[in-house]
Amino acid sequence: MTLHEGDTERTFAALPPAHGRGFAQTWWGQAWLTALEGTALDSTQLKTGRRLARAGAVGAVSVRPGRLTAVVQDRDRTAHRADVLLAELSPDQWDRFLDMAAERAGHVAALLDREMPPHLVEDAADAGVELLPGLGDLEPACDCGTWDHCAHTAALCYQVARLLDQDPFVLLLMRGRAETTVLDDLQTRGGGMSAPESSGPSGVDAVEAYAGGDILPPLPALPPLPGEPGVPPSLDTETPPAPGVDPQALEFLATRTAVRAHRLLAEALRGGFDAEPTLTQDVARLAAGAPGREVADRLADGSGRGREGLAAAVRAWQHGEAAALSVLDEEWCVEGDTLARARAALESAWDADERPELRAHGNRWTVVGAPVQLRLGRDGRWWPYREERGRWLPAGGAAQDPATALAAVTAAASAELPPGEGSSL
Repeated sequence: MTLHEGDTERTFAALPPAHGRGFAQTWWGQAWLTALEGTALDSTQLKTGRRLARAGAVGAVSVRPGRLTAVVQDRDRTAHRADVLLAELSPDQWDRFLDMAAERAGHVAALLDREMPPHLVEDAADAGVELLPGLGDLEPACDCGTWDHCAHTAALCYQVARLLDQDPFVLLLMRGRAETTVLDDLQTRGGGMSAPESSGPSGVDAVEAYAGGDILPPLPALPPLPGEPGVPPSLDTETPPAPGVDPQALEFLATRTAVRAHRLLAEALRGGFDAEPTLTQDVARLAAGAPGREVADRLADGSGRGREGLAAAVRAWQHGEAAALSVLDEEWCVEGDTLARARAALESAWDADERPELRAHGNRWTVVGAPVQLRLGRDGRWWPYREERGRWLPAGGAAQDPATALAAVTAAASAELPPGEGSSL
């Protein structure tokens, strides 16, 4: 997937791990790897680079004329900026290549089909233009300090082989020209790219297409659910962000979006969806994803909770997501049958000599003389709370039985609990 495209740069999202497959399926992708593997002096670095690329350790790849850039993470998660340089074609070489391609409509058609047939490369060579890199043409540069190809630049090259498989215009951009520029130049030279004439609207009437649906082949089976969310893209490129754009915040949102997308896909395959989260719930969900300090402060300010209030919301979300957050924020009057069931549950939860003394206020029952509280959710479940620095904070997950909900938090506060002498429910 391309994240950004301009006249001089394209940035490709980090690809998922390449388990059980080679890096290059096309002949030109294999030629790219031959240029790498035939030049590198240390085969150990190549092997390590293959492992890193296969494990998905290569971040977003930035492709510019003469340069590739990506952040590559070691197995210990140390990040390194890796660059690979490739000489651009001269203006004269570009003219010769474009003149040659414009004379042969098949070359243009192949490029548009994202193919690079051997005869295109051979004809370019006859014109004095070497499109594919040769031995020694891929020049490495990495902040790890290695002068030859290191594991990081090798991993970048292996990843780029996968990009080249999908789109040979990536190679042309490295050689100095973007896809739109190449196609415009070929159009100017009359490279057989004019649109076909049409005598009327194209396509098929929707009613006709729907009526013929029963003759279409069946859809393929759904693919299996990936084992984990996709690897989010890295925005660490040399292109400066637009005014008002925070790359750190965007990377964080991309990570959390990938996690949520994975969860929604799992729910869809199971046949159900959660309700769309409210703004309050979404803020807590994002903050629970451990954002950086700056992003967390923006969430705290934007939500109106402040830092301590957002921390309490995060704790609630971690214990029970939307239901727990509702219990944190909402105080309501328990009446009628709901109150009768709550009193019965509290009455039967403990033996008479073990029952703590409880003071009720709304849907909250506080243990007298101790910083411990039970809150009743609208779904009938009980949630334990504990007072910390003057604030009531979630202390655990929900339970149907109030004694079970209170057990974990009262264990920590047992020294403060007075003997129960009855109950004021």
